[in-house]
Amino acid sequence: MTQANKGNSSETEPKPVFKARDDRFHFGDLGADDWWATETAWFSFHCPERKMGGWLYTLVRPNIGTVAGGAWVWDDSAHLPWNALYSANFSALELPRNQDLDDIDLPTGVSVRAVEACTSYELSYLDEGRLTVSLQFNGVMPPEPLTAAGSTFGRASHFDQIGRVHGTIVLHGERIEIDCFSFRDRTWGRRREDRPRQAAYVTGCAGADEGFLAVTNVDKQANPIAYGFLRRNGETIPIKHGERIIERDAREGWVTRVVIQGEDLSGRRLHMIGTPQSRIILNRHSFIDVNSLILWESDKVQAWGEDQDMWPVHTWSKARRERTQN
Repeated sequence: MTQANKGNSSETEPKPVFKARDDRFHFGDLGADDWWATETAWFSFHCPERKMGGWLYTLVRPNIGTVAGGAWVWDDSAHLPWNALYSANFSALELPRNQDLDDIDLPTGVSVRAVEACTSYELSYLDEGRLTVSLQFNGVMPPEPLTAAGSTFGRASHFDQIGRVHGTIVLHGERIEIDCFSFRDRTWGRRREDRPRQAAYVTGCAGADEGFLAVTNVDKQANPIAYGFLRRNGETIPIKHGERIIERDAREGWVTRVVIQGEDLSGRRLHMIGTPQSRIILNRHSFIDVNSLILWESDKVQAWGEDQDMWPVHTWSKARRERTQN
């Protein structure tokens, strides 16, 4: 796939199919003159018994020659990045021009090797003495394309994928085994640093055949789902409608309970109740991401995932001032 999605899709329109080409950079498709041409690659993992979450994240701006991102690992001992188990968030390192994204060692410490196109990846990270990551992501479903322009991803080319993530990390000298089902995503398109609006990116996985994604917008009454999917019994179907219902800590402002409910295009119902187990607050240029590791429960399954509660900095600050004053 080489073109951005246009508008909302119908049930009869074929889904974009992602191929080996999409494991590599799309610089030619982004244009050579746009300052905000951007490409991202995100992989997540977690260790439930330790309430530990982790990210490897890469953001590239080819026309200005920079790569940003790095790695984060957190648990319930701290929520600020400078107090978390590990946080390395680079903003503008030099982009290597002699490597492609399917086989690359980045100056942020992140390395990615595509083992099987659009499916299997060897992931590593190296910060000697602090964090070493050696993981493999094996997709359990094909990449699911963004098929609506109403979410925070806009008209960018974007996909999400559930996979089994297994391997080890060595954190401050301690070896920790990782074996979980988690998410990755990929985006290429125009992404301004002053573009953010309030939104949420919510994931859950109960196994290879069970999971969901809900990308929500925010209005005064509700958090409607703009884009997402429900995976059940190995079948992945886009969500037709739904919402994210949240409770917040009166003092800190972060999420303390999340309910995701909705219906997919085939009529299957989604209803999951989530309880944050740990969180980290990431400052990502002009917005913050209050990212919680979530234990999801329903009457049938238990799942793990994330609630990425994204706010423009000034909107968050205003909300906090108003809570303090009241």
